[in-house]
Amino acid sequence: MMDNDKSILALVQLIDDPDDTVFEHVRDQLIGHGTTAIPFLENSWETEDYGLLFQSRIEDLIHEIQFLEVKNELQTWITSPNKDLLAGAIIISKYQYPNIEEQDIHTKIQAIRKDIWLEINDQQTAYEKVRVFNKVFYGKHRFTGNSKDYHSPENSYLYKVLDMHKGNPLSLSVLYSIIAQSLDMPIFGINLPNHFILSYLDENNTNSQIDPDSKDNNLFYINAFSRGGIFNSNEIDDFLKGLNKPLLRSYYEPCSNSSIIVRMLTNLITSFQQTGSSKKVNELIELRDLFDS
Repeated sequence: MMDNDKSILALVQLIDDPDDTVFEHVRDQLIGHGTTAIPFLENSWETEDYGLLFQSRIEDLIHEIQFLEVKNELQTWITSPNKDLLAGAIIISKYQYPNIEEQDIHTKIQAIRKDIWLEINDQQTAYEKVRVFNKVFYGKHRFTGNSKDYHSPENSYLYKVLDMHKGNPLSLSVLYSIIAQSLDMPIFGINLPNHFILSYLDENNTNSQIDPDSKDNNLFYINAFSRGGIFNSNEIDDFLKGLNKPLLRSYYEPCSNSSIIVRMLTNLITSFQQTGSSKKVNELIELRDLFDS
């Protein structure tokens, strides 16, 4: 056994010390070891019978170590130059499911992508490609908006959305756009108030050929929550007017990946506020605040 392992084991055996000062020192030392301490903590929780205090402290320690790992990963993502959307969404999933295998998520996404790739080609128009995409995504793979349990936290974790084939407007849009972009379809998220939609960008300046005065860089919009329904900017106008919101340009143009992850965290905060999970709310606010630091 390596010296580091012996050190962790010795610390674990002191977790049930009744002296709070001793425990705080032990806690800080174990947290300092990071995720390498978790197997030792889990094994001790399963095999030792030191009582409820011991088990409770171990559970709290494991969660704290896992939360700090998510926090560190998210901080690294925020400072990265490319801010890959799938990587960001996986980090958020790890908040609730710290032991997920990232490769499982990639494998599931690749399977959906392959099924769509087999049916699209360069001769198809943007509309035709989206119709094919929708047929596979909503038809064959049966993704749907989770309207029955709309505010469930599970709708915000991409890991669970891929498992349930259900999600909220944001998570379905994220999955849709990740797959579309991997197929060279210029589909990006738009951060509307109370909703999240997608834009198929006008990369070939088709609109300007039809209307030289057009300043709209979107061919059309897509509602991922409603089976990929296609619509135009007039419907966004009506939507915003119904909410008494100004017709800001930002409501018609793609948003950044950072703003998508922030909204994902905000959705989770709202979900856990409704269930009264104050500890989770505070932790998620702490994660969201990283974007302001």
